[in-house]
Amino acid sequence: MRIALYQPDIPQNTGTIMRLAACFGLSVDIIGPAGFDLSDRALKRAGLDYLERTTLHLHEDFEHFLHNRVKKDGMRLVLSTTRGQISYLDHRFTTNDIVLMGRESAGVPEPVHAAANATLKIPMRAGNRSLNLAVSTAMIVGEALRQTNGFQFEEQNNK
Repeated sequence: MRIALYQPDIPQNTGTIMRLAACFGLSVDIIGPAGFDLSDRALKRAGLDYLERTTLHLHEDFEHFLHNRVKKDGMRLVLSTTRGQISYLDHRFTTNDIVLMGRESAGVPEPVHAAANATLKIPMRAGNRSLNLAVSTAMIVGEALRQTNGFQFEEQNNK
């Protein structure tokens, strides 16, 4: 399972998502162009020392990502969008999924929607537009890991 970010705008969200990925052993794909320099201080501050524990793959554009990650690796593209067809809670995740999150300011364009194998939404009260990208990612990835038994880690002594 992987997390992919489509042209992210906000370095703090990207850093937080990379930290999430590091904690759960997931890779992150960033589909460019990003709205910030990936050496940004805010990205590093949000990711703390977890960034070096994350496997990061940069893609110059969506076509490069689609060819080199989805088609070549035979993975299923699962898009989170406010226009999603089903609740993320009703979707059946597999370990072969890439959870794709859209750009904070604009989501994803129609060709990206069309390439997705599934489009998911997070149910919420009427009148609310959306959640923060990092929060949405954590909710969806948490459910995906729960369904696929992805929370099987060695116990750490945190005492």
